[in-house]
Amino acid sequence: MDGNFLNFAAIRGVQAGCAYYVVMVPLKTLSVLFKFDDDAVPADLRAQRLLNKARVPQIADYIISNPEEYILSSLCGSVDGDIAFEPAVSEGPLRNVGQLRISLDATLLINDGQHRRAALVQALRERPALASETISVVLFVDKGLRRAQQMFADLNIHAVRPNSSIKLLYDHRDDLAALTREVVKQIPLFRDFTCFDSASISNRSIKFFTFSSLHQATAAFLGKGRSDTVSDGDLPLVRRFWERVIEEMPDWQRVGTRHVSAAELRQDYIHSHGVGVQAIAIAGAQLVATHPTDWEPKLAGLRNVDWSRANRALWDGRAIVTGKVNRSKNSIILVSNVVIRGLGLRLGEQAQKIEDLYAPQNVHRIKAAG
Repeated sequence: MDGNFLNFAAIRGVQAGCAYYVVMVPLKTLSVLFKFDDDAVPADLRAQRLLNKARVPQIADYIISNPEEYILSSLCGSVDGDIAFEPAVSEGPLRNVGQLRISLDATLLINDGQHRRAALVQALRERPALASETISVVLFVDKGLRRAQQMFADLNIHAVRPNSSIKLLYDHRDDLAALTREVVKQIPLFRDFTCFDSASISNRSIKFFTFSSLHQATAAFLGKGRSDTVSDGDLPLVRRFWERVIEEMPDWQRVGTRHVSAAELRQDYIHSHGVGVQAIAIAGAQLVATHPTDWEPKLAGLRNVDWSRANRALWDGRAIVTGKVNRSKNSIILVSNVVIRGLGLRLGEQAQKIEDLYAPQNVHRIKAAG
């Protein structure tokens, strides 16, 4: 700070004919320097969305839990007030490196990244050692509310969240994702026919599974969530389970030997979709819990399930809604009910409740076993 100005080391750039600046801001000053619109201000008079208060503690917990590995992208803000850039040199490449002077009377507003800002402020209260660390901020000269609102729209309109398969593939803090990666690596059918780049498979793709559906199915089989610890015995159990499932699924084997295309099976069979894979895992979890020592031969019951989409009396309203395979939570349970009974097991109380409430009204509704 120098007199009536804040001083930042900065890099100057140009976009759309206008200068902007990248500065490094100490985390301890974020709450003082940058403001965000109050939720009492009407939406048409604000320059950004309201804070989602559920997101802030999630981001803060990520920062606190990973103090040596957390990473946050730059904030984007605007400056409404006197601003001056003093280059380090007048000529050459370093003419865009220098000192940015911002009037103490200026208003600095976050246009994008208000949740990161709020999370950093919260994290600092629990971990004061973060105070000396910095975050990069891209600053534009404020040109009024209309331009600030347009900046927010432009910054977010083309933002695309990465799909669940690629997020899980790259997440090395998720033990369950790591286990699923290892299972995929060790089972040839999974290794050769799993799509990692998308949570859905196009009709022309040769892939048969998505990594996200295998991850969700494995989580259901083990009864674990993202924060749960994976034990040493989980990998061999999961690997053996999927190996035995494949042995009892001739259609899957035909994909592996390339006697049939994955696209053909997706068109004709429920087991070729994520809802079928997860249903098998849910039924498998119940089978292992009920028969911990002799569950493997009982998986032969998978052959009792008529997976054909042509069996509309069974699958319409259960796995297929308005002509399309549905992956809602209820549909997954309804399909798993069919698999559970195919394995000769009784439906659990919650599964029977969903069966009674949502299964199609026909002879294929599963009744509680006596």
